[in-house]
Amino acid sequence: MGKVLTIPVIPDPRRSKRQTTPDPRYVEGQHYLVKAIEYLTKADPAGNRPAIELLSEHFRTQFRMSDSPLRTNGKLLEKK
Repeated sequence: MGKVLTIPVIPDPRRSKRQTTPDPRYVEGQHYLVKAIEYLTKADPAGNRPAIELLSEHFRTQFRMSDSPLRTNGKLLEKK
């Protein structure tokens, strides 16, 4: 079995952080997930609980907090 050698690298504070720009498709996907959760909740909350939990877990773990389905280009969308 081979040996694993790691060489630690000290972070350079002068390096700039990468700017992220919201992808409209990414935000649209979040919006669809929110709409699906709302629909399932209104239709049959008790019967759809496993599906709601699955979508909710995906929504919480797979998306960046800076990209909100309620915001598009920095503007807050109105609820319809």
